[in-house]
Amino acid sequence: MLAIPSRALSDLQLVSAYVIFLASYLVFAIGKFPGLKINRPAAAMIGAVAMIACGAVSADDALRFIDFPTLVLLFSMMLIVGNVECRTSAATTESVPALAGGDLHDRISIRSVCQRHRVPGDGPVRAYRYQAHAHRSLAVPLAVATSSNIGSVATITGNPQNMLIGSFSRISYRDFFLHLGPVALVGLFLNWAVLYWLHMHRPGAFVTGPAKIPVPAHDPTSFRKPAVVVGVVVIGFFAGVPPAMMAALGAAALLITRTLEPKRLYDEVDWGLLVFFIGLFLIVGGAENVGIVGKLLAFAEHWNIQRLPPFLLTVSVLSNLVSNVPAVMLLKSLIPGFAHPRQAWLALAMSSTLAGNLTITGSVANIIVVERARPEVEIGFGDYLRAGLPITLATLLWGWGWLAWLG
Repeated sequence: MLAIPSRALSDLQLVSAYVIFLASYLVFAIGKFPGLKINRPAAAMIGAVAMIACGAVSADDALRFIDFPTLVLLFSMMLIVGNVECRTSAATTESVPALAGGDLHDRISIRSVCQRHRVPGDGPVRAYRYQAHAHRSLAVPLAVATSSNIGSVATITGNPQNMLIGSFSRISYRDFFLHLGPVALVGLFLNWAVLYWLHMHRPGAFVTGPAKIPVPAHDPTSFRKPAVVVGVVVIGFFAGVPPAMMAALGAAALLITRTLEPKRLYDEVDWGLLVFFIGLFLIVGGAENVGIVGKLLAFAEHWNIQRLPPFLLTVSVLSNLVSNVPAVMLLKSLIPGFAHPRQAWLALAMSSTLAGNLTITGSVANIIVVERARPEVEIGFGDYLRAGLPITLATLLWGWGWLAWLG
């Protein structure tokens, strides 16, 4: 990475870079630019072009700021999961709402929540809509949202921010799982305990009535190849093969088919999320060049956020303000200067993900589930916060204790 000396930039260029950076992160925080139809991916692309136009990033060096292994891993995992989804769906599926900056698992592992309700067998978590008819309880949809967030902590491929962290930290897939897998496992138990205490143990939490959960009517043989490929990819991850390479090999293998049109797979790719990442790389690269990141590093040293408790608090607050991926992109340049960078990378992955359970808007998973549950149960901001606050606090405290114990 070639940094541009601050003295080489005019005052106008410096001011422009600061305005571009702040305006971009404002959109990341509120979801769209006030008065305009500019969402997060659009803001990221506009900000990236503006950083180049104002000279904060030179056109020749723009590619140096883009982390291609992260993009390859993200794209390949979308193709792999999209292949399984195409084989699972019995009809054309709806697209996941375009709200980039959320988690990959929000877009793919919960994708079945976004299927048309009339289609039976729409994926692994499709049952919650049908269960809600019988339960009439907040617990089931809340469990779908919060558990998907917590479960994604365990691996590098669990969500986009983990992919970023895996690429920049060079922590192996196996080590990442060994350190954060227990956080996810115990976190899921804590999640169940909180939801049971809030909703399930009370009389009248369930309403009796018919509750049919449809059984998928698919040919099991159609899943043989994806199952084998996914198994090989996971083995490769744990064996130490670079995740981007292993995922790309798996995606390429699944594209060799006589039954599935490639266009259907490409429709499963969230192109907006890829655009969002590319734009973010360039925006943060420009911020590094003009000294914004350096000022943040000085601030971090002044407030001693290298210590685990204040760092976890900082990441949690920032993740809820601007979303987890922009937060990770902003903090990634600070961690190499920490006294214990390995622990900080793991803490960043854990807290940026678990913090997504705090509010409805904390992650895309929460928004999807709340919207899709609406015909059966209304989940308000306060209803979600009542469960999200203790779940977030409990899981973060457990994760802090675990990482502190590991040292």
